[in-house]
Amino acid sequence: MVCAAAVLVMVGCGQREAQYGPDFASAEVLPERLGADGITISVGDPDAPVKVHLYEDPRCPYCEEFETTGGGPQLREAMLDRWARAEYTLASFLDDRVGGTGSKKAVNALRAALEEGKFVEYHEVLYANQPEESIDGYTDAYLLRLADKVEGLRGPEFDAAVRSMKYRGFVTASQKAYEKAGGAKEPEGPGTPTAVINDKRIPLQYNAILLESDSFAELLQQIYDKPGEWEDTTL
Repeated sequence: MVCAAAVLVMVGCGQREAQYGPDFASAEVLPERLGADGITISVGDPDAPVKVHLYEDPRCPYCEEFETTGGGPQLREAMLDRWARAEYTLASFLDDRVGGTGSKKAVNALRAALEEGKFVEYHEVLYANQPEESIDGYTDAYLLRLADKVEGLRGPEFDAAVRSMKYRGFVTASQKAYEKAGGAKEPEGPGTPTAVINDKRIPLQYNAILLESDSFAELLQQIYDKPGEWEDTTL
């Protein structure tokens, strides 16, 4: 049985082989959908063998680091190559912790973008233009201005959904799902970002790997190449 540390530091894996059909041409055409639970947002080929479930708060600076310079771009490449897929549980706890309503508004806007088939692009734009955590910067006006950067997203339905908090129920349910994921040891939630890969969570002591682009790519490659070792890992 492989210990978590060994899996997380193993490098020099063999290259994957293309087995899952043609690569997606760009992130804009990645399949995206709302899960049967009405909470989880799934992106990528549903048959991809590596599943990365992410817990994120739009105001979290570490989530921004993951998505822009950490493991996020590597995950997108794996999704484009059809051997990885992503699931997102969107939290909004930082509003209560730091003050304001920006996380809730951003989660609502992301759900509205999913309705328009533009979640992937808008999610990327929000993190690329994230305000400082201490500033409640995700206002309606700012969220709509950022939506202008995504071709085809702005329109009467999307704009109204952002301004009216149409998906308020989704925001609340998603936050509760985040808290539930922490279990008894973390009743307020597991922290953000947290990644669960093929139903096994990266241990907290190794969470920094999410912010290290090359190391995260090596981990995904290792799990793809030798899934049994990851599945048998004691975490």
